[in-house]
Amino acid sequence: MPKLKTKSGAKKRFRLTASGRVRAGSAGLRHGMRKRPQKRKRQGRGTKILSSADEKRIKKHFLTR
Repeated sequence: MPKLKTKSGAKKRFRLTASGRVRAGSAGLRHGMRKRPQKRKRQGRGTKILSSADEKRIKKHFLTR
């Protein structure tokens, strides 16, 4: 069978930390911000570490280089 290719979308959306965890940007910040609470907008800044379940799913595509 041929080798799996790295998913190009995953390359652009996720990064690995030094310890091997997966870092991703927060979702839900593209539009409709006026009606969101200020706390939610503030907590959405920056990047987040994915949960272990999501991490496994992402690494399957992200690490097949």
